[in-house]
Amino acid sequence: MFLSQLYLKDYRNYKQEHLKFNPNLNLIIGSNAQGKTNILESIYLLGTGGSHRSNIDSELIKWDSKSFYVKGELIKREQSYKLELSLNNKEKLVKVNTNRLKRISDLVGYLNVVIFSPEDLNLVKGSPSLRRKFIDLEISQISSYYKHQLSKYKEVLKHRNNLLKDIREKKGSKEVLEILNTQLTDLGAKIIVKRIDSLNKLSILAKLIQRRITNGVENLELKYDSKLDIDNQSSYEDIKQELIRLLKKKEERDIYRGVTTVGPHRDDISLIVNDIDIRKYGSQGQQRTTALALKLSELEFMKAEIGEYPILLLDDVFSELDYNRRSHLLDVVQDKIQTFITSTDLKGLGKINSNYNLFKIKNGSVMKEER
Repeated sequence: MFLSQLYLKDYRNYKQEHLKFNPNLNLIIGSNAQGKTNILESIYLLGTGGSHRSNIDSELIKWDSKSFYVKGELIKREQSYKLELSLNNKEKLVKVNTNRLKRISDLVGYLNVVIFSPEDLNLVKGSPSLRRKFIDLEISQISSYYKHQLSKYKEVLKHRNNLLKDIREKKGSKEVLEILNTQLTDLGAKIIVKRIDSLNKLSILAKLIQRRITNGVENLELKYDSKLDIDNQSSYEDIKQELIRLLKKKEERDIYRGVTTVGPHRDDISLIVNDIDIRKYGSQGQQRTTALALKLSELEFMKAEIGEYPILLLDDVFSELDYNRRSHLLDVVQDKIQTFITSTDLKGLGKINSNYNLFKIKNGSVMKEER
């Protein structure tokens, strides 16, 4: 899988650019605030339908324009796909091979992508929502069914929270609450089952990678962290019944607070290194190594599930990693994964053995350097 071309029009600080990429490695070099990350963001946008930096679509439009347009040509399993995404008059349009998709989320699964940026170092020490987003996006890119179930769960959860507030104000019905509880527990159990199954696979991969990076010193385990009384062997029915029990137990509290306090939207991932929860007690070095191991395990997990490596976006992370971690990262990706790397200069990247394209960025203008 690789992105052969990218076309940008009125996107962020780019008026118009047409880039042709190397199927292996692409280096994007330039000073800070010149537009390096914007290129990676546009590729991520084609893969997921959204930005990894902002939830406000209008921020993606060039300051003196009213719309933006992004197009990419993807080669996947020897087939070519033209992916298009635009925003005009607050309407977001997505097309694949000129066919308009009904929902933005339907774009997910065509261009599989993994991004690693300095912010992702917070994946370990940051809030549980970051780790939930990590696992949900990972699964959604390989399973349209999971993506659909997750979307329906969020919709039902929103309705339930609104109803809880209405009941608190003596305006809602507990009979309707029972209906929403049934829907929520069914969807919630399906989501948790898939998360646990995927996490078990990721844990094996992440453990191997962590051991390689640390020369066998550190053992990493990923565990599903839930308020439910469940484990890795719990079935769909076990989880559903446990959700029913806890929702009933927390019902009055939920009504008082106006929010649902139990379910997969409140769960987390435990990151255990040598029997220590490094979310709380790990050193900065351990946390960075674990963040890197998680991202690299994403690549191997997707490869195992869909038969191809996803595209990897490395946004200025080399300046945050020491020599050992940088070397390991390059060894993993070179010549088998299409990789995009942004950096302020070439010196900090270390030795690069594979063939690559080099792009220089300055003030929203891209120049490809011949080598």
